[in-house]
Amino acid sequence: MVGQLLIDADAHVTEPADVWTSRVQKKYVDMVPHVVRNAEGKDVWLLDGTLIKTVGVTAPAGWPTYPADFPATFEQLHPGSYDAEERLKYLDSAGIFAQVLYPNVAGFGAQRFLTLPDEELKLECVRAYNDFLYEEWVSKSPERLIAIPSLPFWDVDASVAEIKRCADLGFRGILFTGEPQRFGLPFFGNSHWDPLYSIAQEAGLPIHFHIGGGEDTIAAEAIAARNADHGKAGSETYFAVDLFMKNGVQCVDLLGSGVLQRYPDLKFVSVESGVGWIPFALEAADYVYLGASKGASRIRGEDLLPSELFRRQVYGTYWFEKIAPVVLDGLVYVTGYDHGMSAQASWPGGHCSFRLEPPPPDDPLPDMGTVQCHSADTAAVHSR
Repeated sequence: MVGQLLIDADAHVTEPADVWTSRVQKKYVDMVPHVVRNAEGKDVWLLDGTLIKTVGVTAPAGWPTYPADFPATFEQLHPGSYDAEERLKYLDSAGIFAQVLYPNVAGFGAQRFLTLPDEELKLECVRAYNDFLYEEWVSKSPERLIAIPSLPFWDVDASVAEIKRCADLGFRGILFTGEPQRFGLPFFGNSHWDPLYSIAQEAGLPIHFHIGGGEDTIAAEAIAARNADHGKAGSETYFAVDLFMKNGVQCVDLLGSGVLQRYPDLKFVSVESGVGWIPFALEAADYVYLGASKGASRIRGEDLLPSELFRRQVYGTYWFEKIAPVVLDGLVYVTGYDHGMSAQASWPGGHCSFRLEPPPPDDPLPDMGTVQCHSADTAAVHSR
């Protein structure tokens, strides 16, 4: 690791209670995400009167039990989850140079704001969150805290304006849903999105698909029903793998959309999805693209294969896998702080349990070196 800088490509910010209430017009204060302490003594997020979650559900980093029971109040959270200065101290202690930061409260694609009835309020909520990221995180250490701003993706013109604003502020990527059609919007390849792709490419901002960013909701009743039949461990396993694999399907959808051909300098990142699905997905995509599944072969012209497009423009992220990372390039390592994947460490440090080891001397695999991502000035170091 001498001379190398490690960038954690997927971490999260636990939003403080006043992110929205201190930044929107007074007439909206009761409608935006805000925190109340309920009768059980838990701090919970409400959006326009509807319960979102307990604050600790997305911030069990360092919590002493595994599986995590989750902290119930802000006071019980590791301060690095919501305070930038404390996060920088954590990064120093963990040997991490920088983190790429994603949201929690509004969903991993800002899709929860779609439930609000007022169009102006939806936009205010997105801008308020991005202002918070810049004022309280990015400005503290622009090189080390690489926050990814949200978009009002349901309004392409407003999204273009927000991308321009965020680029001017120095942000280095943008968050987007991996399944716009799930929200009644056009598919990736529709020209409806061209202004968004164009400005993102012009600004040099990669587009990030975080797992769960294409979900409207994960119905609590569906989880409860599966728990009853399969048990909690079985149910959690299903929902987690379902989220990981959906990102794979979204990436294949992107590869066949024509977007990568039209915008060859635009990069995409599949976030928190793991990477083991990549070899199969790309091999299957090429197989079908060439017509082999129909009993004949399509004559290949000058077009790039789906796998070649992926290698040119798409990045994957991983954290727990031991097999796929040694045979794939274009990967970036994540810890998922302050989510459950970093919860196995001892409290209160919240350090993630990962090791970076050199390959054995007789390892026949090539040295994959570093990969550039997130428009960072420094390289995200692959674990090999």
